[in-house]
Amino acid sequence: MKLKKLVAITLSAVMCMAALTGCGGKSDSAKKTAKVIEVDLTDEQYAFGVDKDQPDLLKEVNQFVKDMKSDGTFDEICNRYFGDGTPVPVKSAAYDESKDQLVVATNAAFEPFEYMDGENYVGIDMEIAKALADKLGKELVIQNMDFDAVCLSVGQHKCDVAMAGLTIKPDREEYVAFSDPYYSASQKLITLSTDTEFDACKTADDVNKILEAKGSDLKIGFQNGTTGQYCEGDDDWGFPGLKMESKGYKNGSLAVQDLLNGNINYVIIDSAPAESITSSINKMQ
Repeated sequence: MKLKKLVAITLSAVMCMAALTGCGGKSDSAKKTAKVIEVDLTDEQYAFGVDKDQPDLLKEVNQFVKDMKSDGTFDEICNRYFGDGTPVPVKSAAYDESKDQLVVATNAAFEPFEYMDGENYVGIDMEIAKALADKLGKELVIQNMDFDAVCLSVGQHKCDVAMAGLTIKPDREEYVAFSDPYYSASQKLITLSTDTEFDACKTADDVNKILEAKGSDLKIGFQNGTTGQYCEGDDDWGFPGLKMESKGYKNGSLAVQDLLNGNINYVIIDSAPAESITSSINKMQ
C-alpha cells in the first residue's frame, strides 16, 4: 500500500509540474507577437532592373508594365496576395544558354513579392516574371540569391532582369537600368504587440521623433540591402540615420523573429512584407 501511495503521489506531482510548465509556456508565447505601426515612413517606387546592354529589353519591359497596369493584369495579380484570390505558383526552368530564356534574378524571401512554396516560386514579382516571359515568348529561369547580389548579377550580365521588390535608387543605377515604376511602396516600423509607445503616432515625423530619441543601447533590425539606409543613414535620400545599433538580416522574417526572441527592439522593413511576415509569424505563436 505504501508503494502504491508513493507512486500515486509521484505521478500527481509530475502531472502538476507538467501542467504548470505547459500553462507557463503558453502564457509566455501568447505575449510574443508583433504589430505593424500603420504609418508610412517613406514614399518609394518599385521597378525592375534591366541589363544596361539590352536597351530593347528595357523598352519591352516598359511596354509590358504599361499594358499590365491598363488591362487589369496587375490588379488581378495583386488581388491574389492582398485580396481574396489564390496565388499561382511559378516554376523555373533550368538555365540553358542554348535556349531562348529570360533569366530573372530575385531574392525569394520578400513575401508577398517573392517567396518559396516547396520548389515553386510564389509572389507578385514572380507572377509578373512569368507573364513577361510568356509575352516575350521566352522560357523563364529564376535565379534565387542574396538581395545584395540581385542588381550586381544583372550588372555582370549573368541575369537579364532583377525582380525583387526593388526601390529605385541612384546607387543601384550603377548596375541596372530601371524600368518604369509598377508599385508604390513605403517602409514601416514593427514593434512588439505590447509596445504602446507609437500607438498615438499619425505621421512619419511622429514616429521619427520617438525613434531618434532612442540611444545606442537599443537595437533595430532591417533586411540587408533594403531598409538599412533608413536605420544607418543615406545621403541620397537625406536620412541621417538613427542612434540605435542597427542589425541586418538576410530577410525580414528573421528580423521579426529576432524581435520576438528579445534580441532586438524594433524592425523596419517594406510595408507589404511587414504585414505579411508579421501576420504569418503571429499565427505560429
